Amino acid sequence: MHEPAWEYRVGLGDDVHALVPGRRLRLGGVDIDHAQGLLGHSDADVLLHAITDALLGAAGLGDIGGVFPDSDPRHAGADSRVLLARAMQDVRALGWEPVNVDCTVHAQVPRLAPYRAAMQQRIAEAMGMRPEFVNVKAKTAERLGFVGRQEGIAASAICLLRRASRPPDA
Repeated sequence: MHEPAWEYRVGLGDDVHALVPGRRLRLGGVDIDHAQGLLGHSDADVLLHAITDALLGAAGLGDIGGVFPDSDPRHAGADSRVLLARAMQDVRALGWEPVNVDCTVHAQVPRLAPYRAAMQQRIAEAMGMRPEFVNVKAKTAERLGFVGRQEGIAASAICLLRRASRPPDA
């Protein structure tokens, strides 16, 4: 028996950050060995930002900039896994549970395949789900655009939620 369509929601997220010297590169909650890192108010984890946007969007809670604005000094240098976990708490409070997350990192360099399993594990931990329901892919830009010129890294994510319980006021 199928559940009604309103019992499911999907959200799409994307983010972009510039690569700069003097910053650590963190993607999916994993520190990556690279000469440059991502510029941002928090730790600039572009992958976790895209996932957080997808999660918040699916739950109808806006976006990461609205929930965790970069104008708020409390978020300066913030660990994006903590922000994702806080967003997940808000989503669960509304009665939603993640079904799966699929995401793509667009980076010319560095090679991300060796870090993929660790990223999936860290994302799953932050979201309170099993790693097999988190998929991380990496794509180059074939040397085209800002990604291909190694000026920045982009990420996109999609998250499917299912109704786990009725929200408290329903």
